[in-house]
Amino acid sequence: MQSLGGRPNIFPYLLLLPALIITLFIVAWPLAETVRLSFTDASLKPVTNYIGFENYEKIFAKNFPEVIARTFYWMGLSVTFKMVVGVAGAMLLNSAITGRGFFRLLVMPPWIVPIAIGVFMWRWMYNGQFGMISGVAQHLGILSGPFEFLATRDAAFYSTIVTDVWVGTPMVTIYLLAAMQSISSDLHEAAWVDGASRMYRFRRITLPLIMPAVATMGLLSAIWTFNSFDIIWILTEGGPRNATTTMIIDTYKTAISRFKYGEGAARAVMIVIFLSSFAGFYFYMISRFAKRSIGNDK
Repeated sequence: MQSLGGRPNIFPYLLLLPALIITLFIVAWPLAETVRLSFTDASLKPVTNYIGFENYEKIFAKNFPEVIARTFYWMGLSVTFKMVVGVAGAMLLNSAITGRGFFRLLVMPPWIVPIAIGVFMWRWMYNGQFGMISGVAQHLGILSGPFEFLATRDAAFYSTIVTDVWVGTPMVTIYLLAAMQSISSDLHEAAWVDGASRMYRFRRITLPLIMPAVATMGLLSAIWTFNSFDIIWILTEGGPRNATTTMIIDTYKTAISRFKYGEGAARAVMIVIFLSSFAGFYFYMISRFAKRSIGNDK
């Protein structure tokens, strides 16, 4: 970037300098320190020794591969349900129905309410003695007695997924609703005049045109879900018997609960690698959709 006199103009870079310094201080330095700690036996003891890749060897020698598989399974189910419910919700909210604005407003509470408060509400509903879900199921004859949803492995695992879907679906719905509203109504009207059914119009017009938004939201939702901590921790703290322990929960338990800072840092580095892969794939998809749209414009 040059000035009118031909000399380099450093003023734009000076404007970016404060943001760069802040980014280096709150992102780059902690990340570098985490990587450094991952090669040490840092703990509560006063002396820290360099141990090379021993922490990473411990990770794969223990049950961490099982934790990784559980994390991807938890993320895959949650993101899939978010996208399916989000697309269906966006279709309904985009329909010409009476009170559409009111129904759009009803979508927002799970997103607006602080996550901790919403999850505590779900924890109360999952309670077998006085929770609403167990009480209604008993009243309808589905259950013969109180059932503790968070006390058994499978029930706790899928209960955390239900709560995560409840928290994340409004964002997906609103985002895809905006994408649907950007589609010209002339396309649907022309297809309707030609006798195309609603499902056919969705498959041939709506879905292809919102696919970039679906891919973007799916990848972003995967990143957020993979790194989700508060929902699982408030509901189960990773239990029962590690049934809901994902990578982020396992890292927290190792570094904070057991004070193994070096081993916890190694786990955190693994999380950074996975999330960086998601981010790289996200930017690749964005650039691909951008090139495709430019080619279509030509």
